[in-house]
Amino acid sequence: MSPADAAPTALGSLTVVGSGIRAGSHLTQEARVRIQHAEVVLYLLAEAGPHGWLQQLNPVARSMGTLYQTGEPHADVYEGLVEAMLEPVRAGRETCVITYGNPAVFDHSSHEAIRRAQEEGYPARMLPAISSLDCLFVDLALDPGEDGLQCYDADRFLTRGTEPDVTVPLVLWQISVVGETVTTSSVNRAGLQRLADRLAELYGAEHEVTIYEATPFPVGRPSIEVCGVAQLPDAAVGGLSTLFVPPRP
Repeated sequence: MSPADAAPTALGSLTVVGSGIRAGSHLTQEARVRIQHAEVVLYLLAEAGPHGWLQQLNPVARSMGTLYQTGEPHADVYEGLVEAMLEPVRAGRETCVITYGNPAVFDHSSHEAIRRAQEEGYPARMLPAISSLDCLFVDLALDPGEDGLQCYDADRFLTRGTEPDVTVPLVLWQISVVGETVTTSSVNRAGLQRLADRLAELYGAEHEVTIYEATPFPVGRPSIEVCGVAQLPDAAVGGLSTLFVPPRP
């Protein structure tokens, strides 16, 4: 049989879904169906707990956690994740990737994988999911429709010299890794000091801010710690902590 008579190779596809913050219980029905029907299922979640619920949805599900090694440059880690997502797509497989929270929020690898897949002619899309910001709205009783909202990556907030409107609520993401250029599981206290110094200039050293972390457990409680800007460098900050800065009086 000549190559011209051979059956056409199946066109792979890529769907990136979010697990939400409470893995399993936050999963949308739309995402659940995509996971169940995919030929290849890859996941990278924040919590280190068991992921048996994924194998129950699709037995082929496997982790990409080995690609996320500490001490590696961010760009190298992200590139490895993008190529891992695209490999089965290029092989003609229907691929579903599951990431923590909402894949559209602070997930460079997912955005880049979708972009490259579409550029190469493969069907690719994201599905919406619950993010840490959605949980923050509920746990801090914050309605962004009242006074508006400003959201920034904490490191870019500093390096770009952002001038926020101090009369509007401010949310800063990834405050534990301000100034970091490699993957790490520790908190950069020097970066927190730089952030505190900048916020003190804008709001005053005694202005109270909230360090927030959504709970990944259905019966758990979120971590909410209020402190003055000056106390931020020594506060209980974790790898998933977000900073909420209320408006200046």
